[in-house]
Amino acid sequence: MRWLKPLPLRSQDPVLVVAPAGPFDRPSFDVGLSLVSQRYAPSFRSDLFDSRRYLAGSDSRRSEELAHALTHREARAIFCARGGYGCMRLLPSLPLADAAPSALVGFSDVTALHLALQAHRRVSIHGPVLTHLSVQPPEVQDAFFRLLESPEPPPPLLGKHTYVPGLAEGPLLGGNLAVFACLLGTPYMPSLDGAVLLLEDVGERPYRLDRMWTHLKLAGVFSRVRGIVLGDFTHCEEKGADYGSADILRELAQETGLPCAAGFPIGHSTPNFPVALGTHVRLDASSARLTFLEGAVQAP
Repeated sequence: MRWLKPLPLRSQDPVLVVAPAGPFDRPSFDVGLSLVSQRYAPSFRSDLFDSRRYLAGSDSRRSEELAHALTHREARAIFCARGGYGCMRLLPSLPLADAAPSALVGFSDVTALHLALQAHRRVSIHGPVLTHLSVQPPEVQDAFFRLLESPEPPPPLLGKHTYVPGLAEGPLLGGNLAVFACLLGTPYMPSLDGAVLLLEDVGERPYRLDRMWTHLKLAGVFSRVRGIVLGDFTHCEEKGADYGSADILRELAQETGLPCAAGFPIGHSTPNFPVALGTHVRLDASSARLTFLEGAVQAP
């Protein structure tokens, strides 16, 4: 079964903005929205700015908004306002099998939506949410729009460290480590057989990274994937410790024996380059190079 790619975006195409997870900072949202508005025609519900505790409004509000966006036949993309927490709560109510060929864009907690779409073999974009797009450098913003508009493979990304040398090819799957671990054992996890696994996280101390990684190991993830791409692990240090998160991740990666490179500019830091989940990639862990073998959107 082939993967379904989103349709390419063109100037002034209609796009939708949703808030499926946490409430967000309005000034940074407005800047991100302005960047999108320079190319496309975004719209959103008037209750987008609702807030209920740590969520962007009630589950019913967020679910209705996202279900409408997923099945909208004219909108070419769905931009998430922010991550945070809350997407997992919506999964049972979403018409995932009936989703239109539009590009879902986001990261962090949006990993739950990416995985659920990949369970239906649909390509989506792991990239800045609108509140994060506003602080990204021009080269990331350019890559962001190019990925959405061009069917050509984007330029390779370079990491900083080789943890385990070797080559791996397969569909790029994954995202935020904490969210990924939480979806193991649910029907919203796609098949990982032959995949190249992308992981990143923020604010998780080293022992928590170890715990989640060990969860993946015990669940058999590393016996199914072919390689591991590690993005940024931002603010994941133990104060006063004589070790860092990189030390822990290196040791854990080496235990898998899988090709693994780290330090790719993907995640909660800056720059946060967009990547298309579900598309085939080649990881050369020996040179910490991630090559994209296809584009993110359909050819004309």
